[in-house]
Amino acid sequence: MQDINTDANNHIPYVHRSKASKLDDAPEAQIRDLRQQYVCPSEAEDAIRGAVSIELSNAPLRLLNTSTGILCDRAAQLNSFKTSPEYKELLSSITKRSDLDMERIRGVVAMHFRCVLLSHRWEETEVLLHHIQNKDVRKLKGLGGITKLLSFCKVARDAGYLWAWMDTCCIDKSNNAELGESVQSMFVWYRHSALTIVYLSDVPPSSQPGALASSVWNERGWTFQEFVAPKVVRFYHKDWSLYLNDRSLNHKESPAIMKELESATGIDAQALISFRPGMRDARQKLQWASKRVTTVQEDTAYSLFGIFDVHLPVIYGERKQSALGRLLQDIVSRSGDITSLDWVGQSSEFNSCLPADIISYATPPYSLPSLSEDEIQTAVSSLRNIVLVDLASKLYNLLKNTNAPLFANCRLRLPCIAFRVTEVKRKRGHTAHFTYGVKADGLRDLLITTDETLIKFSRTRPTQQMFFLVRPWDRRLLGLPDFSEQPTFADEGESVGDWSESGSDDTDERSSNSPGEEKLSVDSDVHLRSLRLMVHLGQAFSALLVAEQRVGEYKRVASDQYIIAQVKDPASIDIMNIETLDIL
Repeated sequence: MQDINTDANNHIPYVHRSKASKLDDAPEAQIRDLRQQYVCPSEAEDAIRGAVSIELSNAPLRLLNTSTGILCDRAAQLNSFKTSPEYKELLSSITKRSDLDMERIRGVVAMHFRCVLLSHRWEETEVLLHHIQNKDVRKLKGLGGITKLLSFCKVARDAGYLWAWMDTCCIDKSNNAELGESVQSMFVWYRHSALTIVYLSDVPPSSQPGALASSVWNERGWTFQEFVAPKVVRFYHKDWSLYLNDRSLNHKESPAIMKELESATGIDAQALISFRPGMRDARQKLQWASKRVTTVQEDTAYSLFGIFDVHLPVIYGERKQSALGRLLQDIVSRSGDITSLDWVGQSSEFNSCLPADIISYATPPYSLPSLSEDEIQTAVSSLRNIVLVDLASKLYNLLKNTNAPLFANCRLRLPCIAFRVTEVKRKRGHTAHFTYGVKADGLRDLLITTDETLIKFSRTRPTQQMFFLVRPWDRRLLGLPDFSEQPTFADEGESVGDWSESGSDDTDERSSNSPGEEKLSVDSDVHLRSLRLMVHLGQAFSALLVAEQRVGEYKRVASDQYIIAQVKDPASIDIMNIETLDIL
């Protein structure tokens, strides 16, 4: 970053030099007094420079100056500030004080560098970086897209903002390093924008309420993060008049507009307003993005980097399945969340457990049936009479200590509860897909629909290839959400084993028990938790069908419908069902 100088060429007030002269000529006591009265100019400059650095760390690399019409890089942005009246007044006022007023410094810097970002659907022709570099955009004529750029800058300037940013012309797309950094930083830039303007080029001013929902802007991949990231957003018609003539400063606070967006996107209005990036609720975020499209195929994944707060290499040319595969691999690896394996459609070449296209997440995941507490207690009482304490506890502890899924180099090591398939029989039908009747040890018979041709076999006519129906292990089951008044273990980072079954503090009661009684009580709690887990494992679940490729290596057989399986008898589940499979 450039140093902030104090010479006459930069118009720094001479009061600083006169103070310095006083210090040079004054006796020692007077020097101490003067130093107590004033902040050293270099100290003031350092403080301002630090505040500027922080402010620009969350801003785009290039910004359009709405007053001059010139595209400015970081050096030009800094120079603009150093020569501004705000800078001169700030530096002068700081050096007249006995201490640094950091709050005021940050406030002045933030006010100067406030930036407006544009969210829009790209048209057939747009203004690019080489069109406007080292030129005054206000003087450009007859250039495709220039009207949109000039109108955007005018709206930003009229609203009192000096800086504006538009993705078409403010990124050097020929520079791979800059392009990658921009893709990685886009969510942060929109998050820290003072205002994001959404331009609806296909919504005329005469449109009635509801037109926003049908705008193509709602269908684009990049516009998802461009709306959920910023805190302040305003929508504009094709003629740059405010949508619905809503003159409120923030359309995220408009109930009418937010209701339209909720209807158009299928995303709860509150989630749109208070969106938080990260891995939490990964499957739901994938569903929100599933029907959006991008012009460049890799952008299907790249436009979601900020949504999930991931930082991965941007490699244009790698193709969609690779880009999406790397994103989903990172989500599973870092979060341990296996819900992104819950989809229907075609398998990816990246890994068969991942989908070839994000549209596979459009179908909501299978939701486990909800059991009432009475139903759970009845099932637990039934199991208590037939399941040995040691066997139930071993199953519980084995699952509790199972490693998280490991996903790296396109290979997934998946902890699961596996049921060996004993029969695959083709069913007659006239659909475009194949339907098979499937039997597996410990599971009720079920049907599977797939595009793939499966080997038909049975116990009497076996095959050398091994098939499993598997339930990916989900550690959330240890939390047993049916326990009322318990913390959310995913939030607290603790397992159900750290909590009593009732959730009450029974330390005082236990302290009066003998060691033998305490052990019996603990054993009873563990047994109860184990039986409750078995009840939940006995519920219907979304299964994966995997086929052995080589010894110890499997591939998922994709289906166009969720494979819903259910165990015949929860008491039959034991440690022999627990596997970790390598899936290619």
